[in-house]
Amino acid sequence: MDTNRLSKTIEAALNAQMTREAHASQIYLSYACWADKKGYGGIANFLFRHAEEERNHMMKIVQYILQRSGTVKVVAIPAPDSDPTNVNDCFEKVFKSEIENTAEIYKVVNLSHDERDWATWNFMQWFVKEQIEEEALALKLLAKIEIAGGKGASGDALYNLDRDLGVTPDEEKSAEDATAANP
Repeated sequence: MDTNRLSKTIEAALNAQMTREAHASQIYLSYACWADKKGYGGIANFLFRHAEEERNHMMKIVQYILQRSGTVKVVAIPAPDSDPTNVNDCFEKVFKSEIENTAEIYKVVNLSHDERDWATWNFMQWFVKEQIEEEALALKLLAKIEIAGGKGASGDALYNLDRDLGVTPDEEKSAEDATAANP
């Protein structure tokens, strides 16, 4: 008896998304190593933590596929692009990566909607919400870097940014949690 509760197209889409999450983890890991080598320990710490977060996203998808009696296909992860040229470039690349990941998550959501696979559609809503937070955090970081001087940020500004990112929370506050008293 076939117990797989995922269509072949949904299973393939989830496996592809699992690989994208692993790739995102590698991007963060690569940039963290770059930042550490450049002496930005706080930025490196922030990026190392996000590499782990992306790996956890990958594991959520692995477990979901297994829970639905699907088959997980582990394939090679593409190498990250070239190292950033500066801190501004690093976070521009992070933001670009998050935007691309959001677009791919939306494809899985749309596919699950089209196939009326409500379990997968519901499961993917967590990722939709997570991407809102990831993009907001990346935009916030880009704004801070812009205030610090962008590509031409001074050593003092980068030092302060590095120090701040070492203790910056990993989660951005969700708009869903905002109230008039606590925007």
